Amino acid sequence: MRRISMPGPPRTAALRMLMVMGRDRLGMMTGAAARYGDAAKLPVGPKTLYFFNHPDTAKHVLADNAGNYHKGIGLVHARRALGDGLLTSEGDLWRKQRKVIQPAFQSRRIAAQADIVAEEAVKLVARLRRHAGGEPVDMLQELTGLTLGVLGRTLLDADLTRFETVGDDFAAVQDQAMFELETLGAVPHWVPLPRQLRFRKARNNLGRTVDRLVADRGDASGDDVLSRLITSTAAEADPRVGRDRLRDELVTLLLAGHETTASTLSWTLHLIDRHPEVRERLRSEAVSVLGDRAPVFEDLHRLTYTSMVLEEAMRLFPPVWILPRKSLAADEVGGYFVPAGSDVLICPYTLHRHPEFWPEPDRFDPERFHPDRRGDRPRYAHIPFGAGPRFCVGNHLGLMEAAFVLTTLVRELDLTGVPGRAVVPEPMLSLRVRGGLPMTVAEAG
Repeated sequence: MRRISMPGPPRTAALRMLMVMGRDRLGMMTGAAARYGDAAKLPVGPKTLYFFNHPDTAKHVLADNAGNYHKGIGLVHARRALGDGLLTSEGDLWRKQRKVIQPAFQSRRIAAQADIVAEEAVKLVARLRRHAGGEPVDMLQELTGLTLGVLGRTLLDADLTRFETVGDDFAAVQDQAMFELETLGAVPHWVPLPRQLRFRKARNNLGRTVDRLVADRGDASGDDVLSRLITSTAAEADPRVGRDRLRDELVTLLLAGHETTASTLSWTLHLIDRHPEVRERLRSEAVSVLGDRAPVFEDLHRLTYTSMVLEEAMRLFPPVWILPRKSLAADEVGGYFVPAGSDVLICPYTLHRHPEFWPEPDRFDPERFHPDRRGDRPRYAHIPFGAGPRFCVGNHLGLMEAAFVLTTLVRELDLTGVPGRAVVPEPMLSLRVRGGLPMTVAEAG
């Protein structure tokens, strides 16, 4: 195996890099890509991070040699916050969990759920219309409510809107998981920090929510995710293990399943607010394809420009901005030696802005995803839902939801940044943090 020296800061920069990661994780990665190119070795505190930023190396780590890589920094520490759900588990447990959940995302089930998604989009329009003439609307909050509603009805056959604290509880869990990443898990759980206390309360609340969902279900005769998980975890020899695993799975699914789509839609609205010509073309397509009716599953392949806009929004602001891995054995990646036990990072945010594959990479241009232009780029230059065996289990449902909601909103509402109308928060700093969590359904697969 070749031992080519990787570029990167000297080891003496480890403390400074640790401070940078705590202050601006995204800035650390974009700075590394700009300065060192396709690969860099980054000393961060006591760790060394191996950063790769090319479609070929992404393909190698995430797909070709995926068996040599488990979940890495951040997601390992997230286990302390999220337990052993599909997001954080590995090996046989992950394969068992995937096998249980995968059928709920089959194309026939997604097609059958299209009417539910369309109904929730219409409800969102009605809620927004009630704000006409009033103060600007926090669209991230509204879209999060919508995605929780869709998630509950499509995957759990349950009404999540009756659990009033769910959104705040998820936010507290995400804050704790990110804190675990920033501190590399060095702060003991018993330290009574306010964030830690909020997290404990949120976990208890979410546990009660899960227990209520299970109790309300009664039997597990359905074919939705909740029924499948109840049946699977009931087979555990130790009932306590089954109960804990059921909680972990549902909390992970609920957290991951609503955050990605809400983030994608919020960023999309942010972008089309600044590009009115795109917004008008979206509206024209919505009117042409749908007329005055609600979208149906068969419309998806006709909403071509809508899909292009969503793809470009996910290129600029991918729902999963970083994919951390840990090497099990030594490997060679892009010609560089990676020791066993190394922390390896693939960053879709920087990969999606690689100038070799994306001319004017910071410019919003949906035409990049015109069907006639897709063949010009490597497959792994655009990986908003991850790649390889852990590719997003819910990507098709998420894309259908995003397309239906976007096309309904642009047809029915004036989504401009005028006070009193539905606007996207700016500068959206909260979205930069929440959308930057490396724990979404795209990584829950």
